Amino acid sequence: MKIRPRADADLAACVLLAQDVHEADGYPVFVDERGLGPFVVNRAALAAWVAPGDRELLGHVALHHASSSPAMGLAASATGWPPARLAVVARLLVSPRAQGQGIGRALLETAAGHAAALGRWPVLDVVTSAAKAITLYEHAGWRRAGRVTVPLPGGPVLEEFVYLGPRPLRSA
Repeated sequence: MKIRPRADADLAACVLLAQDVHEADGYPVFVDERGLGPFVVNRAALAAWVAPGDRELLGHVALHHASSSPAMGLAASATGWPPARLAVVARLLVSPRAQGQGIGRALLETAAGHAAALGRWPVLDVVTSAAKAITLYEHAGWRRAGRVTVPLPGGPVLEEFVYLGPRPLRSA
């Protein structure tokens, strides 16, 4: 399976992928008036990758500096590492037509490996209702650190689990 760094030319296809995932799986849970483009593409991300298919992108993942304060606080407490030494696996999307083929796990391993190469501990947060994603993380050996409540602008809240990936073998 080919995983490669995301290029600017991939951005429109990434938004289409996010739309497919949102319609099929309800992720992301909340989409604001700006649409899915800003959700998928965070210019401050450490890195991002895609899984290309013959006719469409089959998957996407990014590695971010941080997530919500509650998630980062729990991850820092659980690892004993400061938030600046963590890296957040984010925007993991797999086409509904390609789920069950190992793409999600390959993307997860790519992002976690990059975090470790940077000397950062990979972590992630996921809504508690995302059963398929939670199964993926747990089957991949990620450890649940706990649960947080994340208030969103405008009033809604997310209930999330925070997961810890494999501890890096070296420090940066």
